[in-house]
Amino acid sequence: MLSKLLPVILLLVGTAGGIGAGIVMAPAPEEHAQEGAEPVEEAQKESEEEKEPTREFVKMTSQFVVPVVEREKLSSLVVISLSLEANIGLTEKIHAYEPKLRDMFLQVLFDHANMGGFNGAFTRSDMLTPLRTALREAAQKELGKDIHDVLIVEMSRQDV
Repeated sequence: MLSKLLPVILLLVGTAGGIGAGIVMAPAPEEHAQEGAEPVEEAQKESEEEKEPTREFVKMTSQFVVPVVEREKLSSLVVISLSLEANIGLTEKIHAYEPKLRDMFLQVLFDHANMGGFNGAFTRSDMLTPLRTALREAAQKELGKDIHDVLIVEMSRQDV
C-alpha cells in the first residue's frame, strides 16, 4: 500500500516545493514614479540613446593571413579581419600606428596558431576568448587604455 502512495506523496511534495520556490524567486513588480509614467527601464534606455557615443570602431585596412603548420607542413591558412573599439577621436592615431599594430597582432595570431588555436573547432568561444584578450592587451600596450576591445569581424580557414 505504501509503495502505491509514495509516488503520489512525492509528486505532491515536489509540486508544492516548485510553487513555493516560484513565489519566493519571482521578481519584484515594476514600480512607477507616477500614475501613467513610463517604466524606469524605458526612461533609462531613452536617456542612453540621447547620449552621444563615446566610442568608435576603426577597421584595420587589410586582412591578416596566418599560416597554420602541422608536422612541419603548411596545413591551412586563416584569414582574419579586425576592428578596434576605441574612444572617439583615435582613428588617425590608430591608422598612424597601424604598421606597429599589425606587427603586434600578427605575433599574437602566430602564437595562437602555434598553440593549436586554429585547429579543429577553432570558432568555439573558449578558443577565441584567449585570442581576443591577447589582441586587446597588445593594442592597449601600444595605444593605452583608450582601446577598449579588438573585434574579430571576419575569420575563415582554408585547408591546403
